[in-house]
Amino acid sequence: MRPPLVLFDLDNTLVDRQGTLASWVAGFVARHGLGEVEYEYVLGLVRERTYPATFEAIRARCDLSAPASELWDTYCRDIAAMVSCPAEVLDGLDELRAAGWRVGVATNGMADIQWAKLRATRIVDHVDGAYVSGEGEVRKPEAGHFALAAQRCGTALSDGGWMVGDNPVNDVGGGRAAGLHTIWIAHGRRPWDPSAPAPDHTVSCARAAVDLLLPGVSRLRGRT
Repeated sequence: MRPPLVLFDLDNTLVDRQGTLASWVAGFVARHGLGEVEYEYVLGLVRERTYPATFEAIRARCDLSAPASELWDTYCRDIAAMVSCPAEVLDGLDELRAAGWRVGVATNGMADIQWAKLRATRIVDHVDGAYVSGEGEVRKPEAGHFALAAQRCGTALSDGGWMVGDNPVNDVGGGRAAGLHTIWIAHGRRPWDPSAPAPDHTVSCARAAVDLLLPGVSRLRGRT
């Protein structure tokens, strides 16, 4: 039997994307001499998900001279330099692997920015594999995305496993549909929508998810 699998979402699960974005937008606005209205506009555009085309819109709205491709490249470098993964979470990923788990990352987004974050935070050095939707045709919540992430970790969804993430649709709903048990990162502030299928467990942060998984698969399966 292959080792048990756990997949983690990246943004707002292993790293704080929203907090990093707010800081980045403040610096972007100051660097380009923009005001509060532009701050709210740019933050609104990049908050959900950011693509190269996002900077076409920002460039036009804010009357910037730099090409959109240059703005995107700068954004990728800036975010990779600013984002971080807590040391206790990196340690937890190592502890899971030492305990016999296969550990991976399953994340949506453009490949260049997501891999830049994975490398800059050194998450890539603490997992068995990672899959970014921008590398191919499938995105969470599609089951194929989780299958590719499992494959990167040297295992398969047919063996079961766990998905840990903050997004009720992409991580919890998608993980359940792919045959995985799920842990929802609620960040201690959000109630679960009672109309949606509930996650197997709810925790406040990624480290709490690690601590829940570490005692063993058999104990957890008895509680789901």
